[in-house]
Amino acid sequence: QVQLVDSGGGLVQPGGSLRLSCAASGSIFSIYAMNWYRQAPGKERELVATITSGDSTNYADSVKGRFTVSRGNARNTLFLEMNSLKPEDTAVYYCHAFAPFTTTRHCWGQGTQVTVSS
Repeated sequence: QVQLVDSGGGLVQPGGSLRLSCAASGSIFSIYAMNWYRQAPGKERELVATITSGDSTNYADSVKGRFTVSRGNARNTLFLEMNSLKPEDTAVYYCHAFAPFTTTRHCWGQGTQVTVSS
């Protein structure tokens, strides 16, 4: 099993920065990829960024060049550095882990609210 706890959300002005964190515990060696999703009111959940165990990364076009996903030196931690934030970035952000050799395979954090507003 893999357990995820995400944190770091809050209120920030447009153009500001915020760093989200995710702590993974349990069968962390089974994790192939970790992701950040977000869901804004009235919209479907969308994939924002992904990073594999080999540190390959991908980003949604809407955040490319502004967000950076990374793993900590302790490989059970995940970060999302968000810069040049826009009001449209406002959403609940969720950490997600893909562990294909576990019984659940997909694990989710509880979500952390990011609000970008003047």
